Amino acid sequence: MTKASQTVRVMEGIRARIAGRLLRAGDRLPSVRASAASFEVSPATVVEAYDRLVAEGLIEAVPRSGFFVSALAGAPQSPAARGEPRDHAIDPFWVSRQSLDDAQARDKPGCGWLPPDWMPQAALQKAMRELARDPERLVLYGPTAGDPALRRQIALRFAAEGLECDPERILLTQSGSQALDLICRLLLKPGDTVLLDDPCYFNYQALVAAHDVRAISVPFTPTGPDPETFEALVVAERPRLYITNSSLHNPTGASLNLVTAHRLPGIAAAHGMVIVEDDIFADFAPGTPTMAALDGLSGVIRIGSFSKTLSAALRCGYIAARPEWIEALADLQLATGFGGPSPIATGVIGRVLSGGGYRRHMDELRRRLTKARAALAQRLGPLGIAPQGDPGGGFTLWCRLPEGADSAELARLCLARDVVLAPGNVFSPRQQADAFLRFNVAQTSERALEVIAEALPASRAHRRVA
Repeated sequence: MTKASQTVRVMEGIRARIAGRLLRAGDRLPSVRASAASFEVSPATVVEAYDRLVAEGLIEAVPRSGFFVSALAGAPQSPAARGEPRDHAIDPFWVSRQSLDDAQARDKPGCGWLPPDWMPQAALQKAMRELARDPERLVLYGPTAGDPALRRQIALRFAAEGLECDPERILLTQSGSQALDLICRLLLKPGDTVLLDDPCYFNYQALVAAHDVRAISVPFTPTGPDPETFEALVVAERPRLYITNSSLHNPTGASLNLVTAHRLPGIAAAHGMVIVEDDIFADFAPGTPTMAALDGLSGVIRIGSFSKTLSAALRCGYIAARPEWIEALADLQLATGFGGPSPIATGVIGRVLSGGGYRRHMDELRRRLTKARAALAQRLGPLGIAPQGDPGGGFTLWCRLPEGADSAELARLCLARDVVLAPGNVFSPRQQADAFLRFNVAQTSERALEVIAEALPASRAHRRVA
């Protein structure tokens, strides 16, 4: 082996150790002599390899101290880069980008938000005008826990469903996703286990991957996880967190029944597991049992946001939890983002919630969505696409495709014609939902249905060949 090839072998070995996180940012590399012995090459070869890695920015030379992994090279991999490569059609990151980017150019039956004209634009504009009269609000940081007025409004909403929660136990965050990220930062360490539903909201999978923890899943039924199956998994795997939607579960649209909502917190408490209950869809189905209300925020953490009901542009989430957790989460948010959500966002949301128009907006939205769900189900029937169960609220339908159709292949075919779908395996940790699609009833146009109808035969043929 030539000296040049030996140098490359040493470089590849160091790169592999950094990529595999055996060496992390700031770690000291073995001495030149130690590496020479390890790789069975001369010290001069190691010096050349180290010098070339320094030139690449992968490692740093510190005089009289040695060589260290650079901060940039040792940064955590993106979640998308971990694990086995995934088909773009079922990759959560890729599907999200297709929905978010180039917003005007595509039909988006698979996206997870309502059209702009379904939102209370007049109320939002009025609140913005009122807020503009407060110059300090426009230029200063907000309180570390977030706007007290909005936290009181959230506490009042909780009280209406039987959850007594002091506003001091509510922390406003920069988004619902950031709320979950903060909880993971506080309660998880690398190598921990997290329990998810199957299927589940695909960003839960992405966020768990970002925290370098192991994900396991429990089948989600029309009434929630089967308590016996749930308990057996918790006993066997000892997960630290269970993350779920209990009201209008994403993507299935199902909700926990009262018996399941009672039992799961008790199982979790008995085995030292914390439940994170995302209530982002709760206002679409008022009266649905929540674990947070039944548990009293003892072992259940409740999170949510207003992106589905008011505005995705006004980024603001919240966490309701034990006082000691809220204090620690507030400190963590301060350390990672120097404060909570924008005072502009919280001021607008608070004004809309307190103005009386929000209740009327949600009443009208629920009526409109009831009609839209029924209309789309009727239009899907002739295509052989069957909604699963009655969600009883919300803006999505979880649908089974005709026998033999493959949702990932259908998504690929439709994307070529500027129609973005949400195939079932985007949501399934175990990749067992290839016969399903999630439809947004407010975003599914006639053109999108025509494209889907034309692509369905080819998706069936692909599955037969595969």
